[in-house]
Amino acid sequence: MKPLTDRVLKTVVDRYGLWVAPYAALWLTLLIGGAMIVTLALLGAEVYEDVVDESGVAGLDQPALAFAKQIRSPAMNEAMTAFTNIGGSIGMPILASFLTAWLTFTTRTWRPIILVAGAAAVSITATNVGKRLFGRTRPDHVDAVAPYESSPSFPSGHTLNTTVVIGVLVYLMCLEVAHAWIRISVVVAGILFAGAMGLSRVFLGHHWLTDVIAAWLLGLAWLGFVVLAHRLFHLTRRREHAGPAPTFDHPAHLSDSAPAESDGVVRSQGGDKTSG
Repeated sequence: MKPLTDRVLKTVVDRYGLWVAPYAALWLTLLIGGAMIVTLALLGAEVYEDVVDESGVAGLDQPALAFAKQIRSPAMNEAMTAFTNIGGSIGMPILASFLTAWLTFTTRTWRPIILVAGAAAVSITATNVGKRLFGRTRPDHVDAVAPYESSPSFPSGHTLNTTVVIGVLVYLMCLEVAHAWIRISVVVAGILFAGAMGLSRVFLGHHWLTDVIAAWLLGLAWLGFVVLAHRLFHLTRRREHAGPAPTFDHPAHLSDSAPAESDGVVRSQGGDKTSG
């Protein structure tokens, strides 16, 4: 009986060493990230219910619009209009295409195109479906800055799509840099850009504040799902010893017999130390 117990204990210890210890940071990230995704999705649903019931945070809509009208000026209106156009149906595809092409060229992988295009496709679909399902009316034109928009208001498409696309690009950029200060700078810039995009929609009177809040939350939830899916994909590759992430010059290893590196971390050819 004792030898059997010893073998079972040894198996448990070995499994722990293979599955938990080498990837403790990754498992912790997945756990925390999963909890954040669920929380953000629930908060987004709560905002939606408040809008339907005209209660809760929906009470902030009129005060926020009134404050925006007070601080407007011809120069501010022009600057905000120019900025908000970056997140529109023309500006955002141009910006995203340029940054995605640059990342694709520097990393020599299809990863940026796949992640950005996939995340954006779902984000745009969610925006269109949400607008059609809810059909919320935008603020009156008398309270808005021209040019006016006539599509339904909830959720804010500029905010949702900017949060997702810029978030994915920030994630991909962070995979390619080794210095912490650069990563922090990129993350802060992404947060400020997405935050300012949402607030510009309220400032111009093109959306209610709750349209923007819901878009932020839904965008962050979907962004978290995309990042987690990508990390799980590479975790699976490592478990199967499938070799480093594929690049243009080094296609994917389809055999699970490819040797893993001795330190347990697979490194891609583009300098991506997380196997990105």
